[in-house]
Amino acid sequence: MPVTLPPLTLIVGGAASGKSAYAERLMEATGRPMIYVATAQAFDEEMRAKIEAHKARRGAGWTTVEAPLDLAAALEASDPDAAVLVDCATLWLTNHLLADHDLASAEAALVEGLVACPAPVVVVTNEVGAGIVPDNALSRRFRAAQGRLNQTLATHADRVVTVIAGLPLALKGGLPEGLE
Repeated sequence: MPVTLPPLTLIVGGAASGKSAYAERLMEATGRPMIYVATAQAFDEEMRAKIEAHKARRGAGWTTVEAPLDLAAALEASDPDAAVLVDCATLWLTNHLLADHDLASAEAALVEGLVACPAPVVVVTNEVGAGIVPDNALSRRFRAAQGRLNQTLATHADRVVTVIAGLPLALKGGLPEGLE
């Protein structure tokens, strides 16, 4: 039986925690056409390799939309019969931070895009607040902005799942049967 997604699911976890792989399994379990909204930009060989590894893991059956900055427009243009995976909010935020954009305005536009999206959305994001206090101003600004964004997304989400060591744990809304 296919998994039914609520309007917004947030998958949060640390780097290399398995959050993207869990989100992809969740999407595949819906039986809907799948849209992958990519926010990463390949500025170096390491990031290009990571992007290629994600593509290979996903395999066929995904429509990819590149949206490193204008995530709201990509969401609003989504097919209502599909399910949308945004991977990830952290890179999207980083792109805006490095471009010196108004982060509050970007976040507000993202929330509007999520609300206006005609399809259910799964957003992957990193938890960055569990480590040490960064030693420079840009990193501290990023950590604070990421924390605010995650809290905003969690407030609007119907389901919030954290993934640690590849294991999902429901924080809000429960886990879908078969994807525990």
